[in-house]
Amino acid sequence: MKSILLGTIGLVAMAAPALAADLPVKAPPPYVPPMYNWSGFYIGGNGGWGMSENCWNVITPAGAVFVDGCHDKSGGIVGGQIGYRWQLPNNHFVAGVEAQGDWADLNKSHISFFDPTLTLGGKVDGLGLFTGQFGFAADTWLWYLKAGGAVTNNTFTVSSTIGGIGLASASSTRWGGVLGTGFEYGFTPNWSVGVEYDHLFMGSADYAFPVANPILIGAFNRISQDVDMVTVRVNYRFNWGTPLVGNY
Repeated sequence: MKSILLGTIGLVAMAAPALAADLPVKAPPPYVPPMYNWSGFYIGGNGGWGMSENCWNVITPAGAVFVDGCHDKSGGIVGGQIGYRWQLPNNHFVAGVEAQGDWADLNKSHISFFDPTLTLGGKVDGLGLFTGQFGFAADTWLWYLKAGGAVTNNTFTVSSTIGGIGLASASSTRWGGVLGTGFEYGFTPNWSVGVEYDHLFMGSADYAFPVANPILIGAFNRISQDVDMVTVRVNYRFNWGTPLVGNY
């Protein structure tokens, strides 16, 4: 009996490894990489193209309006931006604030409709944007809308059509609003590149150019302005602070 018991134990011991090999092995859960984190303070540079449209009108003391022509001036812009973004807990919605400043070379002129002996010119040499952002993130891709305030630095001139002699000029800093949209791609955990379009609504302002209205004493010029910008942007994000997102 003892020998039978010992033999049975031996057979079980020999069969145990084979039976264990046939049992299914529970695989570890697959690795899911964390979603891209858009939260944090960032700083970057931008460059591209801009166009400013100015329309001139002559306003008489009685309030009559004489159309004096428009011109579109386009050229290069380059500058930088600084901001902060918060990625909301659902991992998809992103909010932020940003300040942007650019040097510009948007310079153009046209011959006055009211007095063809005069040429009316305008130049934008600087602009700034102060905006809030709200966007939708799909991992490393971000689409956003932005809105806020805008400022442009302008010089308006009146010169003789023949000879181009400068007769009068006025400099102004004009405030308005901006609406824009952009796409951004995070190609490393800290670096991103994108493209953005902005439209600046700068309204109208009045300027006194007596030389431009020699017949209508007391008349002045009302100049409207709209600006369009398309820029390529590169940002570096520092990831300071505690992000509001969790990893999947």
